[in-house]
Parts: sequence; C-alpha cells; structure tokens
Amino acid sequence: MELRTLRYFVAVAEERHFGRAAARLHMSQPPLSRAIRSLEAEVGAALFDRSPSGVRLTAVGTVLLAEARTLLDQADRLRVKVAAAAGTATLTVGLLGDSADPDVARLAAAYRRRHPHVEVRIRETDLTDPTCGLHAGLVDVALTRGPFDETGLAVRELRADPVGALLRADDPLAGRTGLRLADLAGRRWFRFPPGTDPHWQAYWNGGEPREGPVVRAVQECRQAVLWNGTVGITLLGHRPPRGLTVVPLADMPPSRVVAAWNEGDANPLIRSFAEAAAAAYRGSGN
Repeated sequence: MELRTLRYFVAVAEERHFGRAAARLHMSQPPLSRAIRSLEAEVGAALFDRSPSGVRLTAVGTVLLAEARTLLDQADRLRVKVAAAAGTATLTVGLLGDSADPDVARLAAAYRRRHPHVEVRIRETDLTDPTCGLHAGLVDVALTRGPFDETGLAVRELRADPVGALLRADDPLAGRTGLRLADLAGRRWFRFPPGTDPHWQAYWNGGEPREGPVVRAVQECRQAVLWNGTVGITLLGHRPPRGLTVVPLADMPPSRVVAAWNEGDANPLIRSFAEAAAAAYRGSGN
C-alpha cells in the first residue's frame, strides 16, 4: 500500500463524500475514485458502502482507517525526526488578530505532543491580512478566518462561528433578539484600510461598501463602536466589553476558522499541523 493512497482513503473516510474529499485533496474526483477502487482490490474487500448522498465505512474500512492513521502519523514523525537531525525542524505559524481562542491552546498542546522537538515560531497579524503573511511567504501555515483570496493556497475548514452586529449598549437596536443586514442600512461601520483583501473586506462589511472609521485590530473595532456609535460584525460567541452588546444577524453566513498553507508545499510538518488542527477543533464540541 502506498502512503499517498492511504491519505486518499483517510480523506474520503473523514469527509464521507468523494467530492468533498477530492476538493480537500485538491484533485479531481475520477482519479480519487480509481485510487480507492485499486486499494479495495488490493485489500480484497469493499472499504465503503456507497450511496448518492455519500459513503459509509464498512467493517473492513473501519479497521483500515485506524491502522492508516497510525501508519501515516508514524511516517510524518519519521520525516520530522530526520528534519530535526538535520537542524531544519521549524514551523512558522501565522495567527490572526485575537489568538485567545481556547481551541488554539488545545491545538498547541496536541502539536507539542506530536512533535516535541519542533520549534514553532508564531507570527500574529492584525485584521488587515487574513492570510497572516502566507501570500508573502512569511509563514508556513496560517490559522485564520475566511474568506480571502485562496489562489495558490490549500484551505481546510476547522469550525464555523455564527456572527452578530456589534452595537453600543444604548443603541436603539441593542434590545432586539435578532437583526438582518437591512436593519443596519445607512449606518456607519468600522472598515479595514484600502488594499485589504476584497473578499475579507466584503464579508465583514456585510457585502456592501461602507463608510466609517478605519480599524486594524479587534480592540480598535470595539473602540470604534464604543466611541463613535458605529456598527460592525463580530463573533457571536465573543463576550463584548462593558458598554457594548452583540445581536445575532440572521442573514450572515458564519465565520469560518481555517488552516491554510501554500498548495503543493510538501513539508510534513504542515500536513501534520492541519491534521492536528482538525482533530483539536473536532474535539472542542464547538
């Protein structure tokens, strides 16, 4: 069995869908399907029960999944040990804005257990660069939020967080149980500087051009609302400071937490980071 084929198998097993697995692997579906059929022929048994809605592991597939994950993890550890012996075992991770997310701490602990001899360098960036320096080549992998220009990048979603309108506590809309973007029409918003990724800017501005104070950091967003009475979008789960409140926005898609890296980068530390991140965020229950 080839390690590459086992990675394909694990992706299909985790996504429970050939199309989603192909997208995750950045390949088309036909060669992925052929690789899985070849693996099933090699094993001598079906690994998936297939249906129009997706796939489900067979008993044989369940056994193989556990063994494949162990084998792939061992292979990654071997590559990392060789890199450590050569003095090259470092990973630069970009973190966006407020890195107090408890899942980040869970991921850090898990990654240390996987790779105790790897030096992890952190580059925390403000809200004007959602790739955390990835496009500029400043980091190996980014733990960030979408949407942003994904050209040349591999992106794996880890969590989706609902969002709401950030308002001053004395705002006429502050007492509402829910809002729609139309309720905020004509209001001044905090916004990001010119040159900020347009996908990112459009999302946090509710899909429309806005007028209002320019901000670069989470605390600046909050202060813009507190001092100027502007509005903006924030995570529903973030507890606002005194004087502010968050009201759910019914017609805004959730904010995606993602791991991103340069497509085609074969560094095993990056792949291991993405896998550890997926496991850590799955285990959070969020």
